[in-house]
Amino acid sequence: MALVPSRSKFRKQQKGSMRGLSKRGQFVQFGEFGMQTLERGRLTNQQIEACRVAINRHFSRKGKVWIRIFPDKPITKKPAETRMGKGKGGTDHWVAVVRPGRVLFEVGNVSREDAREALAKAAAKLPVRTRFVERLEHV
Repeated sequence: MALVPSRSKFRKQQKGSMRGLSKRGQFVQFGEFGMQTLERGRLTNQQIEACRVAINRHFSRKGKVWIRIFPDKPITKKPAETRMGKGKGGTDHWVAVVRPGRVLFEVGNVSREDAREALAKAAAKLPVRTRFVERLEHV
């Protein structure tokens, strides 16, 4: 199951900027525990899928997992040994741009220790530093 958009308005995008902090998605909303990024970066659909598999394998059919990011930015690449010019290359892979503060994954219906271990295994698959966060109870 590859995480790629079913369709997009434009086939190619410019690089864009990763400046600033996350504008949304900074708090745990669905589960009880989450993984929050401390750095900015690009996460590919394969890295996100590797995290999902690591979390589900650790839980072995218990608990629930929410993926809070989606790779909706196309990254283009020109073929190897191609001369300069002749336009922009075709889409190579898809990434999700993350900024500091963004919650990447959430888990629920498991103990704190189980959640911490599973999210630590998933964090090892990512190119950004993350931290374990818990849901804030609104009083």
